[in-house]
Amino acid sequence: METQGIRLKKIRQALNISQSDFGEIFGISKQFVSLIEKDKAFMNNDKLVKLLLDYNVNLNYLLGGIGEMFIANAQQFEQEQEVFAQKVRQILKEEKLIK
Repeated sequence: METQGIRLKKIRQALNISQSDFGEIFGISKQFVSLIEKDKAFMNNDKLVKLLLDYNVNLNYLLGGIGEMFIANAQQFEQEQEVFAQKVRQILKEEKLIK
């Protein structure tokens, strides 16, 4: 299964940004970027929002593996958001956490 760290690495590579440059952009060290990509650490919400706003990263893809890597426009964002919400509801139902 593809993890959040693997997906972040793919995004970073698709943007053609090195770990060092990525760390500089987000105010973290290259070593911390490596830990994130190995799923030993996670980005905080402020950095996730920066990915969304500055790079059009689809957070549904990054966090849940749902949809495309990047958001093309606002309509796609709304569609991806609904797909993610449906997937979350499905998982919660399967786990019998909701009816």
